[in-house]
Amino acid sequence: MNWRSLVEPLLPKPGPKKVEGRPRAPDRQALCGILFVLHTGIQWEYLPQELGFGSGMTCWRRLAAWNEAGVWDQLHQLLLNELRSRNQLDWERAVIDSSHVRAARRGPKAVPARSTAHGRAARTELPRLS
Repeated sequence: MNWRSLVEPLLPKPGPKKVEGRPRAPDRQALCGILFVLHTGIQWEYLPQELGFGSGMTCWRRLAAWNEAGVWDQLHQLLLNELRSRNQLDWERAVIDSSHVRAARRGPKAVPARSTAHGRAARTELPRLS
């Protein structure tokens, strides 16, 4: 499994250049720049030019375009399928983020933030599970 066979087919084809200027940074270099910024946490504008990824703005624009095209969701599904086919998914380290996973059923009735009786605050601790 290599970069070209895995990621390249998912990337949208670039449109024609609208203005003359410097040549388009290769997708592989932009991807490396995106991963560098996401891994290190530096700001896009401080992406070192010496690393050859293109400018931070170029990488940021490419990230936004690929996000809009659904590249990351497709890549995620592709990698999951590949790992599943090799029996290499380790569910011991799985995490579910409730902002992306819809609840199957409604939970218990929510406790109001403030009690209306006598102006006292509602209980804030979680109920014990038996």
